[in-house]
Amino acid sequence: MSFDLVLFGGTGDLAWRKLMPALFQAFRHGSLPAGGRIIGVARDDLSDAQYRELIQSRFKAVEGAKRPSPEEFEKFADLLHYLRMDLSKPADYERLAQTLQERDADTVVMYLATAPSLFTQTVERIAAAGLGGPKTRVVLEKPLGHDLASNRAINAAVGRVLKEEQVFRIDHYLGKPSVQNLFAMRFGNALFEPLWRREYIASIEITIAEDLGVEKRGAFYDQTGALRDMVQNHALQLLCAVAMEPPINAHADALRDEKLKVLRSLKAWTPESIGMHAVRGQYTAGTAYGERVQGYLQEPGIDPASRTETFVALRAEIANWRWAGVPFYIRTGKRLASRDARIEVNFKPTPHAIFRAPAGASANKLVINLQPKDGLELHLLAQAQNSRKRSGDGTQPLATVQLDLDFGQRFGTERVGAYERLLLDVIDGRLNLFVRSDEQEEAWRWVEPLIEAWQNDSGPRPYAAGTWGPSASSAMIARDGLAWSEEQ
Repeated sequence: MSFDLVLFGGTGDLAWRKLMPALFQAFRHGSLPAGGRIIGVARDDLSDAQYRELIQSRFKAVEGAKRPSPEEFEKFADLLHYLRMDLSKPADYERLAQTLQERDADTVVMYLATAPSLFTQTVERIAAAGLGGPKTRVVLEKPLGHDLASNRAINAAVGRVLKEEQVFRIDHYLGKPSVQNLFAMRFGNALFEPLWRREYIASIEITIAEDLGVEKRGAFYDQTGALRDMVQNHALQLLCAVAMEPPINAHADALRDEKLKVLRSLKAWTPESIGMHAVRGQYTAGTAYGERVQGYLQEPGIDPASRTETFVALRAEIANWRWAGVPFYIRTGKRLASRDARIEVNFKPTPHAIFRAPAGASANKLVINLQPKDGLELHLLAQAQNSRKRSGDGTQPLATVQLDLDFGQRFGTERVGAYERLLLDVIDGRLNLFVRSDEQEEAWRWVEPLIEAWQNDSGPRPYAAGTWGPSASSAMIARDGLAWSEEQ
């Protein structure tokens, strides 16, 4: 199957940092279909050879094992081409159309790695140039809009020129191996499904923590914030993966129908619940990697009077029979104590304890590690084998043990990265791991009351860089008699 992948924003940060390494890995693994062509599109005045040199120089910053050797890159470079375009000029789209029609590939993928404000204009001009036919697929990066109204406007504009099955709204967390194995664990095994409900689960925590600051994204991030950048998309997609009902099959719409039901079941925010169950923060100067780092307001591109949040912690509930009364805790932030993304499923204790557990020992817990570690941990209580420690009835006390499955060790080089998997799915036309427009709108609907409330509040709470966020986050979860995992 021949394909053309047109990468709008082909010289940008996302292109060289994520997309090109992913495409190279697919090429190295032999999974990239033969007969492919990758066309970088940007305003820079470059030849094909200069573009290849640029991409090769960028690969020097890629993780060692994923970096191509000179021989490998020489072969990969044959796929790379470049076309100078000004996305505001219709004539440049005509040139793109001519370039694509000369080859007439079986599939044409348009990846919009550009500012979201350009999505509508770009998609409309793609269609006006005659490039919106059935073999075209358009990939849209997040955030898709700034609020519910802008998201609906983008989806409406895209829907006027493309069919829903041609639109691939990407959320790279859905491509992570651990998230894929979450689906496999839940729907490919009989072990957990009987326990996956309110009768057995006490709470669920979703953490997406970053130890970096805003880096070079200050101007973008200050207009976005943690709620729009992480919660509206990544965190809610993870919540859906954990909480959704078993779909009738593995087809895209069956999966997305069940995720949509979860989003529609989230309890709506009220002024009272926002005050009690929503915390936002902004990092100040602190310590990271053993060095002093500046606060958010001192970062390049940030308004010194900015009220943008870099941390969010929320308590959510799903109003359906499976999850009624089970709290879901979501937190995400920048400049936190470590880089750590995970989902923790905390099970209820045994109804009648006949063994003595050590002080502070938690009940059973399942941890789905997303990054930097990738795997599953099952925490159990087992009898300690120490002849000197016995209870009054002669039994040994219980101790915490865990079963640890590291996907990196188990599957090694067989593992496929998130963007690699998702790019291959776009080329093959598989929509399972992409977000449908009604899903996206429901997610925006749920977070919009927070956006509105935070416009008029006293501003985000400060927290020192290198910590786990403002103390109000700990107080929020403590009201339920619980604590974040690092505080237990």
